[in-house]
Amino acid sequence: MKAIHMIRSSSKLCLATLFACCLTATANAGEVYAGVGLPGLMFGYAQAINPMFTVRADVATLGNYKKNATESGIDYQATLAFTRLGIFGDYFPFNGGFRFSGGLTFNHQEIKLHSTAQAGSTVQIGNNSYLLTPDDHVDASVKFPSTTPYLGIGWGHQHSDKGFGFVADLGATIGKPKVEFKATGPVLDHASQSDIDQETQQLRDGVGKISFIPQISLGLNYRF
Repeated sequence: MKAIHMIRSSSKLCLATLFACCLTATANAGEVYAGVGLPGLMFGYAQAINPMFTVRADVATLGNYKKNATESGIDYQATLAFTRLGIFGDYFPFNGGFRFSGGLTFNHQEIKLHSTAQAGSTVQIGNNSYLLTPDDHVDASVKFPSTTPYLGIGWGHQHSDKGFGFVADLGATIGKPKVEFKATGPVLDHASQSDIDQETQQLRDGVGKISFIPQISLGLNYRF
């Protein structure tokens, strides 16, 4: 629901931007397109302003899924969510489909890690081991910024004749995630703060060091 709400609110800005551009470009062909790759399935609309510049918006998603993972020696059940809406401007410096692209993405990109202890199990947090009860829990999250800039290169979306075409993108959204770590329960409520801080830092030194999310996608478009 959070991702849907984010997309609805962000889409108003995207549609307003595209509408304003389309008012000055009604003689140029509009375009719908679909792609696949990273960041997942993608559907969008593009409007050529002139032979050198195109504006577009698309939604891409990998959906939500769960898997088991191990981080810093702790076994977690991981929930991953990845959906983003983007608005872009494409600049074509040469004759043909090669372009430079830039824009903004509005993101719901998050990894949640949850570990429920079994009675008598131990977990290493920081420099110490803790003997846990079934009511002890370890939770961590890695959340990327809700708004990030995008830079890349690609092929397609240029002003052209009606019909089908090929599109490709290679680029990245730029932004560092926020990392949180929490240990709760009868035993873990008394874990030392230095151990909690050390575990949080280990997460930051791992997945928290990611400073961009790549986009590598291929697709088809149709100009009308």
